Amino acid sequence: MPMNRFPIQLRFGDEDSNGHVNNVRFVQFLEEARVRLSLLPLGEELSPAEPAATFRSVTSRTGMTLVAHQEIEYRAPMVYRQEPVWVEVWVTGVGGSSLAYGFRIADDDGTVYALAECTLVMADAETGRPTALSDLQIRVLESWRGDPVPFRRSRPANAGNGMSASAGANR
Repeated sequence: MPMNRFPIQLRFGDEDSNGHVNNVRFVQFLEEARVRLSLLPLGEELSPAEPAATFRSVTSRTGMTLVAHQEIEYRAPMVYRQEPVWVEVWVTGVGGSSLAYGFRIADDDGTVYALAECTLVMADAETGRPTALSDLQIRVLESWRGDPVPFRRSRPANAGNGMSASAGANR
């Protein structure tokens, strides 16, 4: 499964009064990994005219992304330490104007702290209305596509990342 992995440095202030990293920080870890992924150069294969372009630079030309849905399944408490935690990120869905990322927050020893999925909608910066993903954006996202997030709880057939099985199929 194509995925990218980013180290996230913990800070002492990430711990809450319960002695573990606060759940709000987990959302920030996901955001940091998502932003780092969007700043990776696309390369010649995906963007021959602009190999140094990034998903973020391509996206900012046409609008912005808005978080539409986020789901986190916490698996183990995390405590402060000096070693970074690793956040793996991949694409789980691509729709006409939306995309979904899967995440795994884990250590090298196999400890999984959380699994998550985040659905974003592409929107026009002036109107806030959804806009279609460009062909280049779809190619990039498909190159990052991986398996669905393996949440423990089964989800109803109509739940998930907000995209039908046929979303984006006519592209």
